[in-house]
Amino acid sequence: MTQTLAQMVDVDLQTMRNRYLPEELRALYRTEATALRKAASRRGLWMAVFVYLLFSITDILLIGDVAVYTIAARFAVGSIVVGVLELQYRFDLGADWLDATCAVALVSGYIAWLLPAMTTGEIQNMSYYMVFGAIFMMGVNLFFSFRFALSVIASGTVLGAFLTSLFFFPANSYHTLAFVVFYVSCFVFTSYVNWKLNVERYNVFLNSLEARVQHQEATERGKALLSLSNTDPLTGLENRRAIDQTLREFWDGWQRHGRSFCAILIDVDFFKKYNDFYGHQEGDRCLVLVASALRHSIEAFNGSIGRYGGEEFIVLAPAETTEQVAELAETIRRTVEDLGQLHEQRRDGSSLVTVSVGAALTRPQTGSKLEKLIHDADRALYGAKASGRNCARLYDPNDVQGGDDGENIAALLKIALARDLVSLVYQPIHNVASGGIEAVEALMRLRSLDGTPLPPSLFIPVAERTVAIIELGNWVLRTVCRDLLADNHVDVVTVNVSPVQLKTPGFAASVAAILAETGVEGIKLAFEITEGLELEANSRVLHCLSDLRKLGIRIWLDDFGTGFAGLSWLRLIDFDTVKIDRSFLHDAATPRGKAMLRDIVGLLRNRGHNILVEGVENEDQLALTRELWIDQVQGFHLGHPVPAEYIRRHRMSARVDLA
Repeated sequence: MTQTLAQMVDVDLQTMRNRYLPEELRALYRTEATALRKAASRRGLWMAVFVYLLFSITDILLIGDVAVYTIAARFAVGSIVVGVLELQYRFDLGADWLDATCAVALVSGYIAWLLPAMTTGEIQNMSYYMVFGAIFMMGVNLFFSFRFALSVIASGTVLGAFLTSLFFFPANSYHTLAFVVFYVSCFVFTSYVNWKLNVERYNVFLNSLEARVQHQEATERGKALLSLSNTDPLTGLENRRAIDQTLREFWDGWQRHGRSFCAILIDVDFFKKYNDFYGHQEGDRCLVLVASALRHSIEAFNGSIGRYGGEEFIVLAPAETTEQVAELAETIRRTVEDLGQLHEQRRDGSSLVTVSVGAALTRPQTGSKLEKLIHDADRALYGAKASGRNCARLYDPNDVQGGDDGENIAALLKIALARDLVSLVYQPIHNVASGGIEAVEALMRLRSLDGTPLPPSLFIPVAERTVAIIELGNWVLRTVCRDLLADNHVDVVTVNVSPVQLKTPGFAASVAAILAETGVEGIKLAFEITEGLELEANSRVLHCLSDLRKLGIRIWLDDFGTGFAGLSWLRLIDFDTVKIDRSFLHDAATPRGKAMLRDIVGLLRNRGHNILVEGVENEDQLALTRELWIDQVQGFHLGHPVPAEYIRRHRMSARVDLA
């Protein structure tokens, strides 16, 4: 396809070289020279009239007896022809009209002078002064740029007028012969000069035209080469080099003028399987089809699209809000799906060609490097793949996981329960006043197939995104009830509950079924909800929490102070316990931090909540919780997470002296 385009460029340039026939060239020359000829005619006539009038002095000196008549003729002809020419110039008549007027002016000026001059009594002076006529022939070619034919006519008329005057002027034959030779020679030489000048002007035009054509050829070839270097040869979209330049332009607009935009990465799902089964030619055809559909789908969004490599595309478009980005991303996903292109080698339940879409919007936290925006979009793309593909995901700065690890973890979560890769550990929660262990918090752990432990900060977000958290959450509840609560090994177990679970229809009913199955009372369970989920007065989450309370389950607020809606939550939900995030306790080492913690405790106490502080890691922090009359504490200083077997052996009934 690249070779074909290059050949087309060569054909276009060759056509340009041969596009002019001789007649067309001369017509083009006349057209382009029109303005110059008009200006030259106007300037030349003014100069000619000035010189013509200046020769009035020689009239006085040489033929003074008729000078009054010749001078009057000079001024009459000069004023008339200048007036006529200026009118023609003002009304923008053609150059041929102006040249004709100038030629008539020259001939008229000569004849108007010659007629009264022939009546002079200064015969000898006039016999020499008759040479003045040759100046008119010279003027035809010196002051003007007449075409050769007009020059010959004008000069020939002057020559004819002179030859005619010889019949009426008394002079000997030698004198007459000398003047005839002189005038004819002037006519021949000046006509030759005019022809030579016209040829030179035409050659200058040809050289100029050739230079312009060569410049245009170079420009066109440069544009063609630039287009080739910026275009993907398969899809016709911008290639990586060109789209990177477009990205820099978008980024410059964002940095300098605050014009926000989004970067969207698009990856054709399971394209390797498509290529392997249908062949590379069909694979190329599929990419061309997808590229064409994507190009048309983004036109309404004023976006740019390029091929980013392999089966991956990138879209850049102006955007102000995440809603606009989400709309564009979903439009892209749906456009490809609606093509109905068959893909029978998929093993995910679909049989069509689809795309996974990852999008990122510029934001203050993006920083000063545009690579960060692409990295964010790339993370969102892998999030879309990890979510099962054929979906669009917008980058979430709170999502700590992305990339290949996200896909690997998503795959691991699918087999985690069957392969016994998930386990629970429990961290004790102490009563500050009594020192006793009043509850334990159940914490999920996951290990890879080779036994490497994975931190919750990595697999929990992936589990929530892939909805694997629903199955895992039910397993946690069932395990907690069977391992600790059914035999009363502990009084209360707290379990972290995801917003995804709370939004799932029937979640409260599934909890009730597990309680009934294990014979555990709801009062022995506490669900910890992390601050950060937006709530509305009549949301599904509030109804779910209400149903859970009816089962006797206590509702705790986890990580208070780290989210954006903590006070709104306190207003909407009557939490049994509020857990203050560990960061406030650690900051209490400074007077300002201590004052902040004291204020938070005061607020919660006035609201009537039980108060728990997380992250107690040394004796000084424990002493501070006692000073602030905190109800419960939790942290490594008091106890590390331990397996259920350890709790069952020790019964978790002993008291710990906190004094």
